[in-house]
Amino acid sequence: MDLTTVLGLVLGLVGLIGGYMWDGGHINSLIIPSAMLIVFGGTFGAVAVSFPLSILAKIPKALGIAFKEVKRDPAATIEELVDMASIARREGVLALEQRAQEHTNPFLKDGLLMVVDGTDPELTRQILELEMDAIEHQVDNMAKVFEAGGGYAPTMGIVGTVMGLIHVLGNLEDPSSLGPAIAVAFTATLYGVMSANLIYLPLATKIKVRGKEMVAEMELMLEGILALQAGENPQLIKKKLTSFLHDKSSKKAPIAEEEADYGAER
Repeated sequence: MDLTTVLGLVLGLVGLIGGYMWDGGHINSLIIPSAMLIVFGGTFGAVAVSFPLSILAKIPKALGIAFKEVKRDPAATIEELVDMASIARREGVLALEQRAQEHTNPFLKDGLLMVVDGTDPELTRQILELEMDAIEHQVDNMAKVFEAGGGYAPTMGIVGTVMGLIHVLGNLEDPSSLGPAIAVAFTATLYGVMSANLIYLPLATKIKVRGKEMVAEMELMLEGILALQAGENPQLIKKKLTSFLHDKSSKKAPIAEEEADYGAER
């Protein structure tokens, strides 16, 4: 479980509700089932109209990306790739077949198997880049669902408020009930704005961030696989891949110089 996502939602709700109750508000006045139905039902309906079922079916997976913390250890991945590069230089890439077959990361597994099968390096790059693009596109579509919810929710809140005011203005016989009725009507706007800025949009941002982390990890693996396939020196591979852990712009020059020195020595 990603504690930052859970704690963020909890702190946001506590801050909003706590601030409201601090000034003497009552929690019961915020629980209006009709307003909830209008705002959340209307938002879900609008989102369903906006996206095909194939994308909507991935909402549970998107929530898993946002709430589930995935342990990523790029340093360990680099060490693993360097170790495999050393084996490939000593014994040939065929020595990696068993290790590739048993690998738990599907992206790295596919890349290693292509190397073992003797796939052309350029074709290997193209196939793995297509896989990266597909995953990036999939994650982007998941985020767009929640972004759309964040866009529709405030509007549905206004719609709920207008509907509530129409009901109020249609029943003016009892002036003493106007205040509470108007307050109930504006609760819909509160639901819409609060859900957009505390739930939908933050979740969309978290999904995008997770997607970038996934793609960055795949880029590291891709460069390692291609370097391994090219038979590059394991230590140079390590230096090259380590640049993914830091600012690439500050690392390119030193790495290029070391590669040039190594080439001169050979």
